[in-house]
Amino acid sequence: MKQIIAAVALTLFAADLAFAEGPETITLPAKMGNVTFPHKKHQEGLKYCKICHEKGPGKIEGFGKEIAHKTCKGCHEEKKMGPTKCSECHKK
Repeated sequence: MKQIIAAVALTLFAADLAFAEGPETITLPAKMGNVTFPHKKHQEGLKYCKICHEKGPGKIEGFGKEIAHKTCKGCHEEKKMGPTKCSECHKK
């Protein structure tokens, strides 16, 4: 019985890791020009998905201009890393 429980736990853990990998980049359409978000680079640097994905893997509920400018730009300013000017993210 212990072996079955261990096997199920290992399977769920491995499935969670595979699911959480996500795409290399994500293109976000915006009026000022599309934003190409380096998702994999952020995963490798942050190591903790819930910083951005509070409700778990997948699309961020309600994500848009306000959340991006508050969360993404705010994090870049706080860490003194990454783009903070409009033209550094928005490419026409």
